[in-house]
Amino acid sequence: MVESLRKPFADQLEEVRVGLIRMAGLVIESIPRCTEALLTSDLAAAQEIIDADNILDDASLALEHHCHQLLALQQPMAGDLRAIMAALSINYELERSGDLVENIAKAMRRVYGTDFGPRLRGLITQMSEEATRLMRFAVDAYADGNTGLAVALDDIDDRLDRLNHQCLAMIVGEEGREMGDLVSGVQLALIARYYERIGDHAVNIGERVRYMVDGWRPPQSEEIMAELLSDTGGEGRGG
Repeated sequence: MVESLRKPFADQLEEVRVGLIRMAGLVIESIPRCTEALLTSDLAAAQEIIDADNILDDASLALEHHCHQLLALQQPMAGDLRAIMAALSINYELERSGDLVENIAKAMRRVYGTDFGPRLRGLITQMSEEATRLMRFAVDAYADGNTGLAVALDDIDDRLDRLNHQCLAMIVGEEGREMGDLVSGVQLALIARYYERIGDHAVNIGERVRYMVDGWRPPQSEEIMAELLSDTGGEGRGG
């Protein structure tokens, strides 16, 4: 890491960017693999996915440490500062997405032996495809600095939200009653929620891309700052 910090600052920023894209690749690859393990009741494949999350965790910690060193030693300004702050946020979103994939694999072990109906299997497959697509679009937006794609992610995510609602309705409806197992129904509802949350993390990455490129921040962040200032009389800590 010390040797890395001797490189030109632009090269170090590129290393951060490449590191995030590699992390994203691990997440994107793991989603369909985990779904396949779920739908085929493949316990060995599920365990491999659970174990592989350690690789993503280690990469996340290393990248976070690198960003902190850049902030402390390089004191970046303007666009470079936004790039590093965005990278820290995107790093978190990717690490949490990896945890959600791991959660699906763990939940698969709890529903092992459950006979999914064809309609439920189809919905799970569609949710997996949409989560993968959203994450891929989010990473493309980051890699290319594409704010148009970043903005579109919120609308694209609507389909995954609808699929989640359909899946929950099916679980508590006739298909769920056919399973006859409350524990399995609860676990399947959680699995659907995990896919939906991966989509939310992809949308969050899009917001970080917009901040990185042009300094845009979600409206709620301005509201939170206004509340903090009003609590201190508008003077900050020193007031």
